[in-house]
Amino acid sequence: MEVLDILIIGAGPIGLNCAIEADKNNLSYLIIEKGTIVNSLYHYPLYMRFFSTAEKLEIDGIPFISTAPKPGRQEALEYYQGIARQKDLNIHLYEKVLKVLKIDDVFEIETTKGNYFARNVVIATGFYDIPNLMNIPGENLPKVKHYYTEPYPYARQKVVVIGSSNSAVDAALETYRKGAEVTMIVRHSEISKSVKYWVRPDIENRIAEGSIKAHFNAEILEVKEKTVSFRDHNHDIREIENDFVLAMTGYLPDFEFLKNSGIELNGDCLNPYYNMETMETNVPHLYLAGVVCGGKDTHLWFIENSRIHAEIILNNILSR
Repeated sequence: MEVLDILIIGAGPIGLNCAIEADKNNLSYLIIEKGTIVNSLYHYPLYMRFFSTAEKLEIDGIPFISTAPKPGRQEALEYYQGIARQKDLNIHLYEKVLKVLKIDDVFEIETTKGNYFARNVVIATGFYDIPNLMNIPGENLPKVKHYYTEPYPYARQKVVVIGSSNSAVDAALETYRKGAEVTMIVRHSEISKSVKYWVRPDIENRIAEGSIKAHFNAEILEVKEKTVSFRDHNHDIREIENDFVLAMTGYLPDFEFLKNSGIELNGDCLNPYYNMETMETNVPHLYLAGVVCGGKDTHLWFIENSRIHAEIILNNILSR
Protein backbone atom coordinates (compact mmCIF):
# COMPACT_ATOMS: atom_id res chain seq x y z
CA MET A 1 0.00 0.00 0.00
CA GLU A 2 1.11 3.57 -0.63
CA VAL A 3 1.83 5.49 2.56
CA LEU A 4 1.76 9.26 2.09
CA ASP A 5 4.01 11.55 4.08
CA ILE A 6 1.08 13.90 4.79
CA LEU A 7 -2.66 13.72 4.27
CA ILE A 8 -4.42 17.09 4.61
CA ILE A 9 -8.13 17.26 5.38
CA GLY A 10 -9.63 20.44 3.96
CA ALA A 11 -8.76 22.53 0.90
CA GLY A 12 -9.25 25.93 2.48
CA PRO A 13 -6.50 28.56 2.35
CA ILE A 14 -4.55 26.95 5.20
CA GLY A 15 -4.93 23.44 3.80
CA LEU A 16 -3.64 24.69 0.45
CA ASN A 17 -0.71 26.34 2.20
CA CYS A 18 0.13 23.07 3.98
CA ALA A 19 0.17 21.29 0.60
CA ILE A 20 2.44 23.95 -0.90
CA GLU A 21 4.91 23.57 1.99
CA ALA A 22 4.84 19.77 1.64
CA ASP A 23 5.51 20.03 -2.08
CA LYS A 24 8.40 22.44 -1.53
CA ASN A 25 10.02 19.88 0.75
CA ASN A 26 9.48 16.96 -1.64
CA LEU A 27 7.05 15.19 0.67
CA SER A 28 4.22 13.10 -0.76
CA TYR A 29 0.87 14.59 0.14
CA LEU A 30 -2.82 14.59 -0.69
CA ILE A 31 -5.61 17.04 0.17
CA ILE A 32 -9.07 15.57 0.64
CA GLU A 33 -11.93 18.09 0.47
CA LYS A 34 -15.64 17.34 0.85
CA GLY A 35 -16.64 20.17 -1.49
CA THR A 36 -14.87 22.47 -3.90
CA ILE A 37 -11.55 24.28 -3.39
CA VAL A 38 -11.95 26.82 -0.54
CA ASN A 39 -15.43 25.41 -0.02
CA SER A 40 -16.29 27.64 2.94
CA LEU A 41 -15.45 30.79 0.98
CA TYR A 42 -17.62 29.53 -1.87
CA HIS A 43 -20.59 29.39 0.52
CA TYR A 44 -20.02 32.87 1.96
CA PRO A 45 -22.57 35.58 1.10
CA LEU A 46 -22.10 36.66 -2.52
CA TYR A 47 -21.16 40.25 -1.70
CA MET A 48 -19.08 39.58 1.42
CA ARG A 49 -15.92 41.64 1.90
CA PHE A 50 -13.07 40.63 4.15
CA PHE A 51 -12.07 42.63 7.19
CA SER A 52 -8.43 42.25 6.14
CA THR A 53 -6.58 43.82 3.26
CA ALA A 54 -5.39 41.61 0.40
CA GLU A 55 -1.77 41.22 1.47
CA LYS A 56 -2.84 39.67 4.78
CA LEU A 57 -4.72 36.94 2.92
CA GLU A 58 -1.78 35.93 0.73
CA ILE A 59 -0.22 32.48 0.97
CA ASP A 60 3.25 31.39 -0.16
CA GLY A 61 4.14 35.01 -0.94
CA ILE A 62 1.93 34.97 -4.05
CA PRO A 63 0.51 38.50 -4.53
CA PHE A 64 -3.24 38.86 -4.04
CA ILE A 65 -4.27 41.61 -6.46
CA SER A 66 -7.51 43.34 -5.48
CA THR A 67 -9.20 46.34 -7.06
CA ALA A 68 -10.69 47.36 -3.71
CA PRO A 69 -9.02 48.07 -0.34
CA LYS A 70 -10.86 45.07 1.10
CA PRO A 71 -11.15 42.08 -1.25
CA GLY A 72 -14.45 40.29 -1.67
CA ARG A 73 -15.59 36.70 -1.97
CA GLN A 74 -15.20 36.41 -5.75
CA GLU A 75 -11.66 37.83 -5.73
CA ALA A 76 -10.71 35.38 -2.97
CA LEU A 77 -12.15 32.45 -4.92
CA GLU A 78 -10.18 33.49 -8.00
CA TYR A 79 -7.00 33.88 -5.94
CA TYR A 80 -7.05 30.60 -3.99
CA GLN A 81 -8.45 28.44 -6.79
CA GLY A 82 -5.92 30.03 -9.14
CA ILE A 83 -3.10 28.99 -6.82
CA ALA A 84 -4.39 25.41 -6.74
CA ARG A 85 -4.37 25.37 -10.56
CA GLN A 86 -1.00 27.07 -10.90
CA LYS A 87 0.69 24.77 -8.38
CA ASP A 88 -1.19 21.72 -9.72
CA LEU A 89 -1.87 20.67 -6.14
CA ASN A 90 -2.84 17.06 -5.48
CA ILE A 91 -6.49 17.39 -4.36
CA HIS A 92 -9.44 15.02 -4.25
CA LEU A 93 -12.68 17.04 -4.32
CA TYR A 94 -16.20 16.07 -3.26
CA GLU A 95 -14.82 13.34 -1.02
CA LYS A 96 -15.58 13.44 2.69
CA VAL A 97 -13.29 12.03 5.36
CA LEU A 98 -15.28 9.77 7.67
CA LYS A 99 -12.67 8.47 10.06
CA VAL A 100 -9.03 8.92 11.04
CA LEU A 101 -7.58 5.88 12.83
CA LYS A 102 -3.99 5.48 13.96
CA ILE A 103 -2.53 1.98 13.68
CA ASP A 104 0.99 1.83 15.12
CA ASP A 105 2.91 4.57 13.26
CA VAL A 106 0.52 4.95 10.33
CA PHE A 107 -2.89 6.58 10.01
CA GLU A 108 -5.70 4.93 8.07
CA ILE A 109 -8.06 7.54 6.66
CA GLU A 110 -11.49 6.33 5.58
CA THR A 111 -13.47 8.49 3.15
CA THR A 112 -16.66 8.24 1.15
CA LYS A 113 -14.60 7.03 -1.81
CA GLY A 114 -11.85 4.87 -0.36
CA ASN A 115 -9.09 4.39 2.20
CA TYR A 116 -5.70 6.09 2.43
CA PHE A 117 -2.63 5.72 4.59
CA ALA A 118 -0.31 8.46 5.85
CA ARG A 119 2.45 8.99 8.37
CA ASN A 120 1.10 12.45 9.28
CA VAL A 121 -2.37 13.97 9.12
CA VAL A 122 -3.29 17.66 9.16
CA ILE A 123 -6.89 18.62 9.98
CA ALA A 124 -7.67 22.02 8.41
CA THR A 125 -11.45 21.78 8.20
CA GLY A 126 -12.48 25.22 9.49
CA PHE A 127 -15.82 25.71 11.22
CA TYR A 128 -18.40 26.73 8.62
CA ASP A 129 -20.15 23.38 8.18
CA ILE A 130 -22.30 23.06 11.29
CA PRO A 131 -24.68 25.88 12.32
CA ASN A 132 -24.76 26.84 15.98
CA LEU A 133 -28.40 25.94 16.56
CA MET A 134 -30.77 27.97 18.72
CA ASN A 135 -32.53 24.80 19.95
CA ILE A 136 -35.98 26.36 20.00
CA PRO A 137 -39.36 25.10 18.74
CA GLY A 138 -39.84 25.71 15.03
CA GLU A 139 -36.15 25.99 14.18
CA ASN A 140 -36.57 23.25 11.58
CA LEU A 141 -39.26 25.14 9.65
CA PRO A 142 -38.35 25.97 6.02
CA LYS A 143 -38.57 29.70 6.78
CA VAL A 144 -35.51 29.45 9.08
CA LYS A 145 -32.19 29.91 7.27
CA HIS A 146 -28.81 29.39 8.97
CA TYR A 147 -26.90 30.45 5.86
CA TYR A 148 -27.36 33.75 4.06
CA THR A 149 -26.26 34.15 0.44
CA GLU A 150 -27.94 37.20 -1.11
CA PRO A 151 -30.82 39.61 -0.36
CA TYR A 152 -33.07 39.17 -3.39
CA PRO A 153 -35.27 36.32 -2.07
CA TYR A 154 -36.29 38.52 0.86
CA ALA A 155 -37.63 41.54 -1.06
CA ARG A 156 -40.98 42.72 0.40
CA GLN A 157 -40.80 40.08 3.13
CA LYS A 158 -40.85 40.43 6.90
CA VAL A 159 -37.40 39.24 7.93
CA VAL A 160 -36.18 38.57 11.46
CA VAL A 161 -32.39 38.52 11.78
CA ILE A 162 -30.99 36.79 14.86
CA GLY A 163 -27.61 38.03 16.08
CA SER A 164 -25.42 41.13 15.84
CA SER A 165 -22.15 39.90 14.35
CA ASN A 166 -20.83 40.69 10.88
CA SER A 167 -23.01 38.08 9.18
CA ALA A 168 -26.16 39.29 10.94
CA VAL A 169 -25.45 42.95 10.24
CA ASP A 170 -24.67 42.29 6.56
CA ALA A 171 -27.89 40.30 6.18
CA ALA A 172 -29.94 42.99 7.91
CA LEU A 173 -28.55 45.86 5.83
CA GLU A 174 -28.64 44.05 2.48
CA THR A 175 -32.19 42.72 2.85
CA TYR A 176 -33.42 46.10 4.10
CA ARG A 177 -31.98 47.79 1.01
CA LYS A 178 -33.79 45.32 -1.24
CA GLY A 179 -37.14 46.15 0.32
CA ALA A 180 -37.43 43.78 3.28
CA GLU A 181 -39.02 44.82 6.57
CA VAL A 182 -36.19 43.90 8.95
CA THR A 183 -36.27 43.24 12.68
CA MET A 184 -33.12 42.28 14.57
CA ILE A 185 -33.25 40.24 17.78
CA VAL A 186 -30.01 40.61 19.72
CA ARG A 187 -29.02 38.87 22.95
CA HIS A 188 -26.62 41.63 23.95
CA SER A 189 -27.10 45.31 24.70
CA GLU A 190 -25.54 46.59 21.47
CA ILE A 191 -24.22 45.63 18.04
CA SER A 192 -21.13 43.43 18.37
CA LYS A 193 -17.81 45.23 18.74
CA SER A 194 -16.36 42.83 16.14
CA VAL A 195 -18.51 44.25 13.32
CA LYS A 196 -16.42 45.80 10.53
CA TYR A 197 -15.63 49.38 11.48
CA TRP A 198 -16.91 50.81 8.19
CA VAL A 199 -20.23 48.92 8.52
CA ARG A 200 -20.99 49.56 12.19
CA PRO A 201 -22.07 53.23 11.76
CA ASP A 202 -24.40 52.19 8.93
CA ILE A 203 -26.33 49.64 10.99
CA GLU A 204 -26.42 51.89 14.05
CA ASN A 205 -27.81 54.78 11.99
CA ARG A 206 -30.45 52.56 10.34
CA ILE A 207 -31.56 51.39 13.78
CA ALA A 208 -31.54 54.92 15.21
CA GLU A 209 -33.75 56.25 12.41
CA GLY A 210 -36.12 53.28 12.68
CA SER A 211 -35.48 51.87 9.21
CA ILE A 212 -34.39 48.62 10.85
CA LYS A 213 -36.08 47.63 14.10
CA ALA A 214 -33.84 46.15 16.77
CA HIS A 215 -34.62 44.52 20.12
CA PHE A 216 -31.56 44.35 22.36
CA ASN A 217 -31.19 42.17 25.46
CA ALA A 218 -33.79 39.97 23.81
CA GLU A 219 -34.18 36.24 23.28
CA ILE A 220 -36.07 34.43 20.54
CA LEU A 221 -38.34 31.74 21.96
CA GLU A 222 -40.25 30.09 19.13
CA VAL A 223 -40.69 30.19 15.37
CA LYS A 224 -44.19 29.56 14.00
CA GLU A 225 -45.53 29.38 10.47
CA LYS A 226 -46.49 33.06 10.32
CA THR A 227 -44.93 34.60 13.42
CA VAL A 228 -42.00 34.49 15.84
CA SER A 229 -42.16 35.01 19.58
CA PHE A 230 -39.38 36.48 21.72
CA ARG A 231 -38.70 37.83 25.20
CA ASP A 232 -37.82 41.54 25.12
CA HIS A 233 -35.58 43.57 27.43
CA ASN A 234 -38.45 43.96 29.92
CA HIS A 235 -38.91 40.17 29.99
CA ASP A 236 -42.26 40.52 28.25
CA ILE A 237 -43.21 37.87 25.70
CA ARG A 238 -43.92 39.41 22.29
CA GLU A 239 -45.07 37.94 19.00
CA ILE A 240 -44.61 39.53 15.58
CA GLU A 241 -45.58 38.56 12.05
CA ASN A 242 -42.75 37.10 10.07
CA ASP A 243 -41.96 35.45 6.72
CA PHE A 244 -38.30 34.45 7.15
CA VAL A 245 -35.83 34.01 10.00
CA LEU A 246 -32.13 34.49 9.24
CA ALA A 247 -30.45 32.81 12.20
CA MET A 248 -26.95 34.26 12.02
CA THR A 249 -25.91 32.54 15.25
CA GLY A 250 -22.51 31.33 14.11
CA TYR A 251 -20.99 28.02 13.12
CA LEU A 252 -19.01 25.26 14.80
CA PRO A 253 -16.24 22.83 13.95
CA ASP A 254 -17.16 19.16 13.66
CA PHE A 255 -16.38 18.27 17.26
CA GLU A 256 -17.58 14.70 16.86
CA PHE A 257 -15.04 14.14 14.09
CA LEU A 258 -12.24 15.67 16.19
CA LYS A 259 -13.18 13.56 19.19
CA ASN A 260 -13.42 10.36 17.14
CA SER A 261 -9.96 11.10 15.79
CA GLY A 262 -8.67 10.94 19.36
CA ILE A 263 -8.21 14.67 19.97
CA GLU A 264 -8.87 15.96 23.49
CA LEU A 265 -11.51 18.70 23.74
CA ASN A 266 -11.29 20.99 26.74
CA GLY A 267 -13.51 23.49 28.59
CA ASP A 268 -16.80 25.10 27.70
CA CYS A 269 -15.48 26.10 24.26
CA LEU A 270 -14.36 22.52 23.52
CA ASN A 271 -10.91 23.78 22.62
CA PRO A 272 -8.99 21.00 20.87
CA TYR A 273 -5.65 20.25 22.47
CA TYR A 274 -2.55 21.10 20.43
CA ASN A 275 0.99 22.28 21.08
CA MET A 276 1.22 25.87 19.86
CA GLU A 277 4.91 25.42 19.01
CA THR A 278 4.27 22.46 16.69
CA MET A 279 0.45 22.42 16.08
CA GLU A 280 0.57 18.71 17.04
CA THR A 281 -2.40 17.37 19.00
CA ASN A 282 -2.31 14.85 21.83
CA VAL A 283 -2.26 12.19 19.08
CA PRO A 284 1.35 12.04 17.81
CA HIS A 285 1.70 13.11 14.16
CA LEU A 286 -1.90 14.41 14.02
CA TYR A 287 -1.92 18.19 13.54
CA LEU A 288 -4.45 21.02 13.52
CA ALA A 289 -4.21 24.06 11.24
CA GLY A 290 -6.33 27.17 10.77
CA VAL A 291 -9.54 28.26 12.42
CA VAL A 292 -10.48 24.77 13.63
CA CYS A 293 -7.94 25.34 16.42
CA GLY A 294 -10.30 27.72 18.23
CA GLY A 295 -13.08 25.31 19.15
CA LYS A 296 -16.30 27.21 19.79
CA ASP A 297 -14.34 30.45 20.00
CA THR A 298 -14.36 31.04 16.26
CA HIS A 299 -13.01 34.60 16.58
CA LEU A 300 -9.50 33.49 17.60
CA TRP A 301 -8.10 32.40 14.26
CA PHE A 302 -8.41 33.84 10.77
CA ILE A 303 -6.55 33.35 7.50
CA GLU A 304 -4.16 36.18 8.28
CA ASN A 305 -2.98 34.88 11.67
CA SER A 306 -3.05 31.14 10.90
CA ARG A 307 -1.06 31.21 7.65
CA ILE A 308 2.02 30.41 9.73
CA HIS A 309 0.56 27.05 10.81
CA ALA A 310 1.66 25.36 7.58
CA GLU A 311 5.32 26.25 8.04
CA ILE A 312 5.22 25.35 11.75
CA ILE A 313 3.76 21.90 10.97
CA LEU A 314 6.19 21.16 8.14
CA ASN A 315 9.17 22.23 10.24
CA ASN A 316 8.07 19.83 12.98
CA ILE A 317 7.56 16.94 10.55
CA LEU A 318 10.93 17.54 8.87
CA SER A 319 12.70 17.73 12.23
CA ARG A 320 11.78 14.09 12.80
